[in-house]
Amino acid sequence: MKVEAVVEVRYTEDREKVLKALENVFTPVSMQEKPSEAGVVIMATCEGARCLEKLRGAIWRQGIQDAARNVISRGIVSEDTLIFSINKQAAYVGVVSFVTELGESPLGPITFTVKTSNTRQFIDWLAPRTYKGRVYYEAPPPD
Repeated sequence: MKVEAVVEVRYTEDREKVLKALENVFTPVSMQEKPSEAGVVIMATCEGARCLEKLRGAIWRQGIQDAARNVISRGIVSEDTLIFSINKQAAYVGVVSFVTELGESPLGPITFTVKTSNTRQFIDWLAPRTYKGRVYYEAPPPD
């Protein structure tokens, strides 16, 4: 599994706070910065399930597996790629809030692109189905 997280640091934002928001939900191995019209875009990458352990932990801690599953499933682009976004401001305080509409996150979202051999297994691992608040089936981490 390869994961890329993209987040914009606008001129009005503190770069360190944006990095903290990213690192609260993602464990990058490498980061690149590119200038943009409104500031700088940070592209962070990582391989393997460990990259998203913080995001998974937050989803489980908040008990939002079913809602997360629903939003992430709508982001399937192809059989090996999915894209989803979370609110940068919520991530700063360690909370996961999915962005489902353009402009929903005023300062811009953190957008994840996941390439994996099995998107369904990825979704089952990150946000498994629940029944009456209990995890119905827990999948192993995807490739």
